[in-house]
Amino acid sequence: MPITRAATQAALRLGAVALAGSLLTACGSGSTGTASDKPGGKVTITVDLFGSFGYKEAGLYAEYEKLHPNVTIKQTDTEDEADYWKSLQTRLAGGGGLADVQGIEVGRIASVTQQQAERFEDLRAYGADGLKSQFADAKWAAATGKNGEVLGLGTDVGPEAMCYRTDLFKQAGLPTDRAELAKKWSTWDGYLELGKQYKAKAPAKSAWLDSVGSLFSIMIGQEKERYYDASGALIWETNPALKTAWETSVEATDADLSAKLDQWSPQWNQAFAAGSFATIPCPAWMLGYIKGQAGETGKGKWDIAALPGGAGNWGGSYLAVPRAAKNKKEAYELIKWLTAPEQQAKIFAKQGNFPSSTGAIAEVAGTTDPYFSGAPIGQIFGDAAKAAPVQVLGIHDQNINQQITNALSEVERKGLAPEKAWENAKKGVANTLG
Repeated sequence: MPITRAATQAALRLGAVALAGSLLTACGSGSTGTASDKPGGKVTITVDLFGSFGYKEAGLYAEYEKLHPNVTIKQTDTEDEADYWKSLQTRLAGGGGLADVQGIEVGRIASVTQQQAERFEDLRAYGADGLKSQFADAKWAAATGKNGEVLGLGTDVGPEAMCYRTDLFKQAGLPTDRAELAKKWSTWDGYLELGKQYKAKAPAKSAWLDSVGSLFSIMIGQEKERYYDASGALIWETNPALKTAWETSVEATDADLSAKLDQWSPQWNQAFAAGSFATIPCPAWMLGYIKGQAGETGKGKWDIAALPGGAGNWGGSYLAVPRAAKNKKEAYELIKWLTAPEQQAKIFAKQGNFPSSTGAIAEVAGTTDPYFSGAPIGQIFGDAAKAAPVQVLGIHDQNINQQITNALSEVERKGLAPEKAWENAKKGVANTLG
């Protein structure tokens, strides 16, 4: 999330659709029934998001308003995606207080398609069928309902890499070349070993990584099956890949490699500029977030290298129109424009959110980012997107991820025994599932 993505968990924008080789390769009501449909009428389109989708920052709202002089766009946003989703569920249940456009994190999209389709517009009523060829197959399919409803248009995906501070690496005597680092941390064991070397000579008050929660989320994003299997059965408690991600996160805690910061907290936000950690696992949408938190003083101090352990995906989002929206037709026209290849390419160039549009993916292949030391972000994230598995999505992906990362936070911040924390995670998931 875009990002993101924001201090949201939007970032987390969390849980994820990943793209494989395909990257290169009864309708809802359509009535609008508002005065804004009248020719020449003024309309204010409200947009409610989490994290950092980057539309305002990239100037896209201003561009759209210039193209459509009768339209004004007003955005509200919430940093923490979990808070955003909870509020959205309350408003959906009550039918009031909803924006014309609502962001949906990919870890929630199965809940929308399988449980809440009747609360969102079927965008086929506005002609969305004709957009299918613009998107990667996996991205489009994830927002398709049981009866073929199109319940959202894809924004970004979250191919993963590793962001790092070259200035802090130099101070600790570590190499800074992205290709050399990719070789040294080709595995997660190699990443932890390099972290131990960093810790031995690290600048004061600087840890190897931000939190073990981010380590867990990035590792589980490398797996096709995480919390559910293809049949829809819950497998998280017995999934060996998830256990490996948990154990690696605990190992990082035991080695004291983490800054012990809860992601999306004010302290975590401040740490980007303070140099409190040297590396952070970063899906593409995290780039805009780093820029926003580290500011101009961080320009040229950051770089990006390939991720340990292979390609993965963390995050990505959709834009949807609630049934209770006041300006449905206008909202659809806006999200159609925002998710078009041209706009997705602009967002990636300016904010780092990697496109889900196949046309935009080809267009951004040669993109570099001066903020991140000229890193070839189009190539790095493009390669990751092509190689990442297409993940199985479940209704409670995001909630399960949140309970596990909460438990890991208890291990790293409170010293709770991993066995006890795991039991707490199980209880938390059971309560979440009801």
